[in-house]
Amino acid sequence: MPLNIISLGAGVQSTTMALMAAHGEIAPMPDAAIFADTQAEPQAVYDHLRWLMSPNVLPFPVHVVTAGSIIDGISEMTEGRRWASIPAYVAGKDGRGAPITRQCTKEYKIEPIHKKVRELIGLKPRQRGPKELTVIQWIGISLDEAQRAKPSGYGWIENRWPLIDKGMRRWDCLRWMEAHGYPEPPKSSCSFCPFHDNAMWRDLRDNHPDAWAQAVAVDRKIAAGAPETDTRAGTKPMYLHRSLQRLENVDLSTDEERGQGWMFGNECEGMCGV
Repeated sequence: MPLNIISLGAGVQSTTMALMAAHGEIAPMPDAAIFADTQAEPQAVYDHLRWLMSPNVLPFPVHVVTAGSIIDGISEMTEGRRWASIPAYVAGKDGRGAPITRQCTKEYKIEPIHKKVRELIGLKPRQRGPKELTVIQWIGISLDEAQRAKPSGYGWIENRWPLIDKGMRRWDCLRWMEAHGYPEPPKSSCSFCPFHDNAMWRDLRDNHPDAWAQAVAVDRKIAAGAPETDTRAGTKPMYLHRSLQRLENVDLSTDEERGQGWMFGNECEGMCGV
């Protein structure tokens, strides 16, 4: 029988999915969950993860893995060394903000989880994966984000999206959590993720001052420009906000006022913000 592994982002959808499995509403019972830590989530996410991992919440183990600090990786970029790029904005040909090529999801989320999955099925480093289906990986994407659902890319890992199978949207997840007396999970993402909309930036600024300060510091750090190896960016200044302003100077008015939608639908790998 294949192992059933939850890719746990500790956000609304993956939390709901894990707890529904614990209640027997999604079967079979998972063998484990894996949380990939970029070491740059708001403290509320780590507090929520700690609750999920506390006794009598989930009946299966939660493994925490990391590829190191993504902020340290950004620091290496500013020193001219290789880095796993975030989708920061640079000025496009039309003068508007355009995201540069990103590798952060792959290197700080997908690869650490994949490494742990290999360990759980007994594969040694660099050992070739099995030919038969060995792992069912559950990913917490809801129906309103169905465009993010992607295959695993490995013949022995099959991705599964239980919330889509149940026709559940993010709002349905929140209602399920409330109906069962659970706390509302925080939004899971790096504090400085350029896919934040203005509402998320405002929430960081107004309710999570440490995370906001971290994001402002990262925005200042990347001001020098993208590495010349990124042909889309050259050495243009980079910004976390699509307005091409330093984050601390952005007018964070409402989405309706600015006509800016939620950007996480662009997260092609379906592994962040769940």
